[in-house]
Amino acid sequence: MKNKLLILGSVFIWCFFSVIYAQTYTHGRSETYILPKNPAVLEKLDQWQDQKFGMLIHYGLYAQLGIVESWSICSEDWITRDTILTYDQDKRKYWGTIDEFNPTKLDPESWAESGKKAGMKYVVFTTKHHDGFNMFDTKYSDFSITKGAFKNHPRKNIAKEVFNAFRNEGYMIGAYYSKPDWHSQNYWWDKYATPNRNNNYNIKINPDRWNRFKQYTYNQIEELMNGDYGSMDILWLDGGWVRPARPGDAEKYGEAYMGEQNIDMPRIAAMARSHQPGLLVVDRTVPGEYENYQTPERGIPDTQLSNPWESCITLGYAWSWTPRDKYKSPSQVIHILVEIVAKGGNLLLGIGPHPDGTLPEDIKVRLEKIGTWTSKNKKAIYGTRITPNYNSDKTWFTQSKDAETIYAITCLEEGQPLPKKIVWNGNNPIKGSKVIFVETGKAVNWKQLSDGSIEVVVPNGLPLDQPALSFSFKPEEK
Repeated sequence: MKNKLLILGSVFIWCFFSVIYAQTYTHGRSETYILPKNPAVLEKLDQWQDQKFGMLIHYGLYAQLGIVESWSICSEDWITRDTILTYDQDKRKYWGTIDEFNPTKLDPESWAESGKKAGMKYVVFTTKHHDGFNMFDTKYSDFSITKGAFKNHPRKNIAKEVFNAFRNEGYMIGAYYSKPDWHSQNYWWDKYATPNRNNNYNIKINPDRWNRFKQYTYNQIEELMNGDYGSMDILWLDGGWVRPARPGDAEKYGEAYMGEQNIDMPRIAAMARSHQPGLLVVDRTVPGEYENYQTPERGIPDTQLSNPWESCITLGYAWSWTPRDKYKSPSQVIHILVEIVAKGGNLLLGIGPHPDGTLPEDIKVRLEKIGTWTSKNKKAIYGTRITPNYNSDKTWFTQSKDAETIYAITCLEEGQPLPKKIVWNGNNPIKGSKVIFVETGKAVNWKQLSDGSIEVVVPNGLPLDQPALSFSFKPEEK
């Protein structure tokens, strides 16, 4: 009991730390982008760009503990933990959670249903986070959901259950897989301390150990891609520090540099696509031919981008479930979605189920309210593409793929009265043509003001809690 209280103290401190710091721009996009050449991949990429809105699910041992993913077992100086427990005791306690994590109310069907109500079109599920805990039935590790407290449950292979539930609702399917593995003796070797997130042994001195890790990674990804888990659309690889060496790495990290963490992405990608033709491979933050779209995290690029990208942003402060999390309002999420889409990206919204396998009620309520808006304004969001004049104050612009229709989406300040008129600059309807209020499909009055801006009359009788208003029109030829 004493040890349990100690680790709970560590958990609460970590939760407090995460609430303060989690909403930073964790990383931006890669500086360069290479468009895939494979026609099947390009076709899949275009399909993915139509989706606009997805769900990222973090679920694992960290949910049982109520902490922010598995970072608490990483010994870096930005991480705060209870000093009563030694680092090794804290880590061993974390490993032992495999014997407590028992989500007997697992209900991925309700997760998929809630996401569908919100207007989400694709899902990315954590099959393995950095801690190495596998949420699928792998042959290559005993540190798995199918080997612990949940091992006798008929739905013990959680990843398969999740993928099937979301596939049945028509989602595109993505498998999150962390390249580093802090539980593997071939990544974090017990012979040495684990001072940071990287491998803790010199790869040049121990090449066989690293080669075993490379093969382990290859084998696990093949388990996920070989068809046993159904058709896959996205292989979403996290842990961007596991990558080929870059010029200056050895000098930059000095004695801490343990060698090139190259896991042979060409071999992995070729294998994965042999099972899943057209698969999108997203080797996050590692620019090159295996980063099929870029993934800025917890933030939105300042300007519009022409290459495919996705912002992964949490609904709350944490990626996974924590007991004291604070969730964004539906209006905030809709405003984020609108800005991202106008800038050419997709929104991957992070949520975390309860330890028992159910979705928190606060999340379900928010997703349903988000869906009230997306269902009525879908033409302005889904299947759209960027337009050169994409922003005018609180109004964002998208256009249909055939460039025949412009959509103007004005984000409204939460808690304020509805405006009677909206004014924007930069995209003019054809003179004498109709401007349509997307939600109803009915024309509204509009005119061009003396300064060239467009004034649109807001329809009467709208609900007062509108997060945004969308209008469509045929654009004036430039």
